[in-house]
Amino acid sequence: MTAPALLDRVRARLALEPGPPTRAAVAALVREEAGGLLGDDDVLLAVRGAVDELAGAGPLEPLLRTPGVTDVLVNGPDSVWIDRGCGLEPTAVRFPDDDAVRRLAVRLAATVGRRLDDAAPWVDVGLADGTRLHAVLPPVSGSGTCLSLRVLRRSTHTLDELAALGTLPRGSEELLRAVVARRLAFLVTGGTGSGKTTLLSALLGAADPGDRIVLCEDAAELTPAHPHVVRLLTRPPNVEGVGSVTLRDLVRQALRMRPDRLVVGEVRGAEVTDLLAALNTGHDGGCGTLHANRPAEVPARLEALGVAAGLDRAAVHSQAAAALAVVVHLRRTPQGRRVTEVGVVRRSGERVVVEPGWRADGADCPAAGPLWDRLAEGPP
Repeated sequence: MTAPALLDRVRARLALEPGPPTRAAVAALVREEAGGLLGDDDVLLAVRGAVDELAGAGPLEPLLRTPGVTDVLVNGPDSVWIDRGCGLEPTAVRFPDDDAVRRLAVRLAATVGRRLDDAAPWVDVGLADGTRLHAVLPPVSGSGTCLSLRVLRRSTHTLDELAALGTLPRGSEELLRAVVARRLAFLVTGGTGSGKTTLLSALLGAADPGDRIVLCEDAAELTPAHPHVVRLLTRPPNVEGVGSVTLRDLVRQALRMRPDRLVVGEVRGAEVTDLLAALNTGHDGGCGTLHANRPAEVPARLEALGVAAGLDRAAVHSQAAAALAVVVHLRRTPQGRRVTEVGVVRRSGERVVVEPGWRADGADCPAAGPLWDRLAEGPP
């Protein structure tokens, strides 16, 4: 029996099964249909091919398995790109037509119970293996079906290992250890793929082993090497549009779980109000990540999120000034991901500002004195 014939028979049997196919189900059917007609090596190859096409990401699956790949982007049947940490690269992967891209997007969404069709032309959801799927269908996407897959690669790097990799230049390792030891509240900022989650995991791993760390995340990305970690995860609505659990819900629940350190994996919505409030009520050492191009832009980002959640501008700045102490900023450079600045959060009149307290380039920082003062004092 040839591999295409075997795949056709498996596909025909799956068409009779209810619900989307699982990897285990596809593998079992391949072995059953092979019936001893293929050797062990051929069966393994057939299983992998069938699982990739019928329960995996099809032609994108080899890209997702490639070491170092963080993103796989499909702009159309003839435009597939990957990011391995040094910018986007075109690939040789091609789809027969846009319908093939659409079928893959619809099937991936269906594996986690999400709808993707003309009535619901986009989806943003985590797949079973943690990969983040975003898809947009025409006519919302004018260039055909667009797929974005963010690969979840849990990192267990310690601060020592990050320093050895060059992520923590010019003594920043000791500086960041002091931030954690003094229980200062901080945000790790940077652009997409700059290493925010990796660094935050390493910093949490350096926390006091007696601390109880409660994580609030959309996907299980943070992996701190710490003995006492509790993880809470969001949940999207079901096909009826009900049952969702948001980050804001998780933050509120976490406050009742006796956290020593409250962590929000990515601050990007209304949860910012609850996080700032929590850090103002005795929960020292809280932290999270935030998308920002520069540390100086963090107050504007917090203001935009807070105002959208119902706080007025003055309240956002007042809360942020009292809650946050430090901003740690990363950039993705040709040499790799690097901590480039550590900023100090302070009040300036009725607003909060972030002034540079340390820079990787060795530039003089007006807030260098206040940074060391904060480290000496610890939390208020």
